[in-house]
Amino acid sequence: MSRPAADLPNHREVWRIALPMILSNVTVPMLGMVDTGVTGHLDSAAYLAAVAIGATVFSVLYTGVNFLRMGTTGIAAQSYGAGDYTALRTSLGQALIVALAIGFTLFAVHQPLGRFAVGLIGADPAINAIALEYFNIRIWSAPGTLINYALIGWFLGTQNARAPFFLFLTINLTNIVLDLLFVLGFGMKTDGVALASVIAEYTGAALGIRMAVATLKAHPGSWESKRFSQLGAYTAFFSVNANLFVRTLALMFTLSFVTAQGARMGGTILAANALLMNLQNLTSFALDGIAHAAEALVGKAVGARRRDALIASVRLSLHWSLWFAVALALTYVALGPVLIRVLTDLPEVRATALEYLPWLILSPLISVWSFLYDGVFVGATRAREMRNIMLLSALLFLPTWYLTRDFGNHGLWFAFTLFLAARGVGMHVVYRHVVLPAVR
Repeated sequence: MSRPAADLPNHREVWRIALPMILSNVTVPMLGMVDTGVTGHLDSAAYLAAVAIGATVFSVLYTGVNFLRMGTTGIAAQSYGAGDYTALRTSLGQALIVALAIGFTLFAVHQPLGRFAVGLIGADPAINAIALEYFNIRIWSAPGTLINYALIGWFLGTQNARAPFFLFLTINLTNIVLDLLFVLGFGMKTDGVALASVIAEYTGAALGIRMAVATLKAHPGSWESKRFSQLGAYTAFFSVNANLFVRTLALMFTLSFVTAQGARMGGTILAANALLMNLQNLTSFALDGIAHAAEALVGKAVGARRRDALIASVRLSLHWSLWFAVALALTYVALGPVLIRVLTDLPEVRATALEYLPWLILSPLISVWSFLYDGVFVGATRAREMRNIMLLSALLFLPTWYLTRDFGNHGLWFAFTLFLAARGVGMHVVYRHVVLPAVR
């Protein structure tokens, strides 16, 4: 029996989820810009380069465990769509347990891990020493950061974007204020930037747990202890997240490769690429706001076995994603040079970043498809397909870079852009021929 059109997702429902997530996500690259800005105005470019390396290491580490957020969203959304609030509790409890286990493991091995990760990038030894100091302080935030990942994913699964908004806002505003206080007020350097992140993450985790308790009160269900104490009960959780983890490793490799090759071209290229990647992060977080709406709505549609709702969710999300991509590209055309001047007053870094700015202007129009379909596939818990497409795209990236390496940093940005395009094309094909036919 078909459902009435009024029962389908609409523009208002997309924005009910997307707007808080866009506002939340924009605070993340804003934080990166503040980190870059306070270190970019210190007396040496070494501090800026060191924070770029340290931030990249943590980005790679936390991207590696981002399956906690993505997998939790899909599983929770399908439980919510099916009206199974006991399973909804299971999705939260299992995600928090795994988050704590991974967070404490990262902290336990942080000394050899930090030396390996920072050394792998291959920057100047003096820069590496500062980056390692940053790493050894910020790693204290690992358990809190991963708890926040799990909470954000779970809130999205319950179709609640306001809670992640307040969580993001609390974390990032706390971080920004402490950045300015520690570095500009107390005269600290990269150690102040790292300490601000630690305090902010645990502040956010405390707020997130409080909001999760309030959410559960509105959706009565039971906690089944065997679903948390028995390893076999985690089969569904790990089935989704193992594939997401492999998918993320391929993404981590690509991002790390871009940073490492930039470092080998010199500190100025490394710093300029760091500035542009901050703006690329702005692109990804803005487009991810719509993708988060797709995650929640698609997961709910799949859980309810609603093909019509799935199609409507994807179409609506695509509509707004394309508008955002065009707006971002035009923004970088108009304001890109201004943003670069704001982020650093080092003349050589400014000039280099301006040379490669056209790649950033092109990026939203190319990457919009991969961001949208990430949301669709997460909601549908199609982790295996996400894994395969990411691996193939990363494999395409390497020979592309090799063939264009004589073009230096332009060749590196071309390979990265092609990587983003390949992901979008591959996911579109799989959506049409695999994901959509599976929902009846």
